[in-house]
Amino acid sequence: MSIRRIGQIFVDLGFINDYQLEQLLEEQKQQPGQLLGQVALGLGILTEEQLAQALAEQMHLATCNAGELTIAPDVIARVTEPMAQMYRVVPIAFEDNTLTIAMCEPQNLAVQDELRTFLGYDIRVSVATETGILKALKKYYATGSESVESLVANLEDNEELANAARLASGDGPIDLDSIEALADSEPVRKLLNMVLLMAIKDHASDLHFEPFEDEFRIRIKADGVLFEMVPPPRHLAFAITTRIKVMANLDIAERRLPQDGRIELTVGGHPVDLRVSVLPTLFGESVVMRVLDRSVVSLDLNNVGMNEQTLSAFREVIQKPNGIVLVTGPTGSGKTTTLYSALNELNSVEDKIITTEDPVEYDLDGIVQVPIDASIGNTFANCLRAILRQDPDKILVGEIRDIETAEIAVQASLTGHLVFSTLHTNDAPGTITRLRDMGIPPFLITATVETILAQRLVRRICTHCSEEVTPTDEMLSDLELTKEDLVDKQFYRGRGCEFCNNTGYKGRVGLFELMVINNQIRDMIIENASTDELRDAARENGMVTLRDAGMKAALSGTTTAEEVIRETILEA
Repeated sequence: MSIRRIGQIFVDLGFINDYQLEQLLEEQKQQPGQLLGQVALGLGILTEEQLAQALAEQMHLATCNAGELTIAPDVIARVTEPMAQMYRVVPIAFEDNTLTIAMCEPQNLAVQDELRTFLGYDIRVSVATETGILKALKKYYATGSESVESLVANLEDNEELANAARLASGDGPIDLDSIEALADSEPVRKLLNMVLLMAIKDHASDLHFEPFEDEFRIRIKADGVLFEMVPPPRHLAFAITTRIKVMANLDIAERRLPQDGRIELTVGGHPVDLRVSVLPTLFGESVVMRVLDRSVVSLDLNNVGMNEQTLSAFREVIQKPNGIVLVTGPTGSGKTTTLYSALNELNSVEDKIITTEDPVEYDLDGIVQVPIDASIGNTFANCLRAILRQDPDKILVGEIRDIETAEIAVQASLTGHLVFSTLHTNDAPGTITRLRDMGIPPFLITATVETILAQRLVRRICTHCSEEVTPTDEMLSDLELTKEDLVDKQFYRGRGCEFCNNTGYKGRVGLFELMVINNQIRDMIIENASTDELRDAARENGMVTLRDAGMKAALSGTTTAEEVIRETILEA
């Protein structure tokens, strides 16, 4: 099927002339990323109806007036409200396992592929105007919309599904046809789709599906904290985990071994990568899905959250031709995002950048990325040796886990490479002690390590319900403050509202502790100075500790004192 250029179709249909088309194309050059039809609408050259007609002509599709259609309730019920709103589609007919949807961007084939994956139907498209789609969404989805609670209630009452689930999950011989039919049943698909879309919409980082003896728990991790959803019936645990395994192309017949897979989606026009981990447990398979949503993570150092002084010092270090830059902190503290942002800034035609990660979390254009697979012997150390033969200028080692990796990173630095990596330590000064304990001689640490950045993520107070709060005596004790210390100062909290799901928090913000290795600290490392001595020297040179950065954020109304206490330790 040949696809004609949309601009030529505008001319062929008589909507514009050749001169207007040239004007449109020139205007489009001034608006990078903007579609020609949207440019024409913005200039008032085309109407929405004309654009819909042209798109239908280009894609060989029919058109419809979605806002005026009368759609049967059973057709509307085939697409849940979150899905319809996120994809901006309206189901208008269903026949022979084919769902006809109205959409205003028929050229977005990824949406159609996602709907096939989510719904299990063949998809046919009819082109409508954006106004018509919005009118239909408001008409059919504004009231009486389905929720997870209502879906779960319907599932509990579905005896036929319950019986099928018990038979399929029994201990006898596995009937793959029955398992696939169960996993592909509409109620199971609809529940899982809604959970996935809710998680992506709420910018969740992880989804947990956990089978226990008497219940099947679904929990969503958002802003670093797990929240439990309404649990579905226990007998559906097998059906839901099987459905996830089908979507991730895993072996549904294997229930005794751990499995890893991935689900690639394009939700709301942006790519989302779901990393799936399946773990056999006493009462079934536990599934955890890591949500990697590139639209949520902005790989830009300006957006990481460092203050101007810290950002300026960090930028100065990463421009050096060689050395080691370490980022430390616990799992989920944003280390990878900070390193990716640094590499993104350094990414240029003149430099060869290679990363080795476990796993590769985000694709970066222009950077060679190598996944680690220890099961076949492709460890960090082995991979790093091979990378050094690829003539790199800058290298990212996902994590320094052992002395072997550390030694190769040091050698790479000494031979003129800039090496980025991570370590799991509590703070920046403690990293020096960790490297010494691993077996790296102090003279090599001083010769290679240029800076250490420790970081944490704390939840940000919801701006819609922020209010002043008086700290308790216990809180003051944890912070080692007195009431006199807080004269003319104020802590804040989120009261809880609809915008933040009554948690009082929305989003997260980073706390940073940057320790630049200067000559004084190098001399102290050679003399085997303790962590406390290194910390004191770094503070004298201007280092702001994690606790101090947290206190500043709490007193400015960015986060709460409880979050600072939870995520940072008080230095001696």
